[in-house]
Amino acid sequence: MTVSAPNSAPLISAVVIGRNEGARLLACLASLQPQIHRLIYVDSGSSDGSTKAAQALGVEVVALDMSLPFTAARARNAGLDRLQGEQGFVQLIDGDCEVDANWIPQAAAFLQQHPEVAVVCGRRRERFAEASIYNQLCDAEWNTPIGEAKACGGDALMRLEALRAVGGYRADLIAGEEPEMCLRLRREGWKIWRIDAEMTLHDAQMTRFGQWWKRSRRAGYAFAQGAALHGASPERHWVTETRRALLWGGVLPLALLLGTVAISPWVLLVAGLYPLQLLRLSPRMGLRPAWFSLLGKFAECAGLAEYCWDRVRGKNRKILEYK
Repeated sequence: MTVSAPNSAPLISAVVIGRNEGARLLACLASLQPQIHRLIYVDSGSSDGSTKAAQALGVEVVALDMSLPFTAARARNAGLDRLQGEQGFVQLIDGDCEVDANWIPQAAAFLQQHPEVAVVCGRRRERFAEASIYNQLCDAEWNTPIGEAKACGGDALMRLEALRAVGGYRADLIAGEEPEMCLRLRREGWKIWRIDAEMTLHDAQMTRFGQWWKRSRRAGYAFAQGAALHGASPERHWVTETRRALLWGGVLPLALLLGTVAISPWVLLVAGLYPLQLLRLSPRMGLRPAWFSLLGKFAECAGLAEYCWDRVRGKNRKILEYK
C-alpha cells in the first residue's frame, strides 16, 4: 500500500451508472453536480433518453459496449477509465440514488484525515421504505455497523490511487463486486470505513415478491462465486453465507423430503428446526424480517445451484436484474 501525502483540496469526481432510470437519474446527477470536479455517467443501453438528458446537463456520458455481457462492475470500470491520470477521490453511485448534500464534504474530510482508508461509506436509505416489505428489508440491509468494515456497497467515496492499485472492479461478477474489490484492497493494507453520516437515498422499486426472490437468487449466486474465488483462509470470503444458504435452502429440505418418503420419525425433528430458527432470529430482526430471512435461503440456494451448474458448463450467467 502506498499512501499519498494529504491534499488540502483533493479533486473529487463521480461515476454514476444506470439504465432507464428516468427522473431518478436526473435527481442523482443534480445532487452531485455542485460538489464534483468531473461527473461521468455510464449508460448501459437506455431507451428512455437518459443519455441525452445527462448530456443536456453537461455531464460526460459513456455508452457501455452492450455487445459484451453487462455487469455493474464493467460499467463502473468504464467510468473509472475516463479518470486515468487524475488524482484525488471518486464517488461511485448507482443512478437510482440521490446524494445527501452533506455527504461529499464529510466523506472527503474523513479520507483526508485517515490516509490509510481507501473507501468510506455512510448510511444508504430507501426513499420509499414504507411502500413495501421488500423496500423495508433493503433499508434494514443498508444499515451496517459504524466503524471499520470489510466492505462497502455500490455507493462510496474512494481513493483513485487505491482503486488503480488493485485494478478496479472484477468485471465478470454479476453481483457482489464491491465486497470482492474491498477484499483485495484490504489485502494491500488499505482500510474500509463506514462513518455515521447520511449518504444516499435509494429507490429499489421492489413491490412484488418475484422481484425480491430474484434479488435473493442473485445474492446466492454472488455468495457461491465469491466463495469460489476467495473462500480459502484467511478471508473465507462468503463461505459462511454460502453454507447457510445450502443448509437451510437445500440440505434440510432434501432431508425433509427423504424423511417423508421413508416415513422416518426424524422428519419431525428436521421440520422443527425452521420454527426454532424463526424464534431465534425474531427478537433481533423482528418477526416479518426473520421470516423473509429464512425464506430467502431457498432463493439463495437456487442461486448457488445456478452458479454450480454454470461452473460445470464453463459459463457465467448474465446479470439477474430484479427491476
